[in-house]
This record gives sequence, C-alpha cells and structure tokens, in this order.
Amino acid sequence: MLLFLQAFIGSVVIHVVYFFGMMLFGYIKTRNYKPDFASAWDNVETLQSEVSFSKVNSPFLYLFTFVGVAVLCGIIIKFIN
Repeated sequence: MLLFLQAFIGSVVIHVVYFFGMMLFGYIKTRNYKPDFASAWDNVETLQSEVSFSKVNSPFLYLFTFVGVAVLCGIIIKFIN
C-alpha cells in the first residue's frame, strides 16, 4: 500500500510540474511577444488567407498518462528500495 501511495504522489507531482511548466512557458511567451506591425503591413494578403487547424486531445489521455506515470514511478521506487 505504501508503494502505491508513493507512486500516486510521484505521478501527481510530475503532472503538476508539467502543467505548471506549460502555463509558465505560455505566460512568458505571451509577456515577451512584441508584434511587428511594419512587417505585418507588408504581408497583408498572406495574413488574411492563413488559417490554422489543430487537434485537441481528449481529457481521458491525461488519465492514461497519470496511470502510466504512476506505474513507472512504482517500478522505479520498487527497484530503488
């Protein structure tokens, strides 16, 4: 039971660090973004015709990564002790 609890806590810590890191990285990129209006004015036709499509991952993916990281943490803790 102690191994399960340690693996669970390890997975939580790794996921919290990951999400916090991604938010911090996005915040820093947003704070430091300086648009260049002069060069954007020269490329008006390309700016108006570009569309970006992306794929959004399912929230269930994080459940699988959480369980996977917990198993990996459990294996590492088992071999260390």
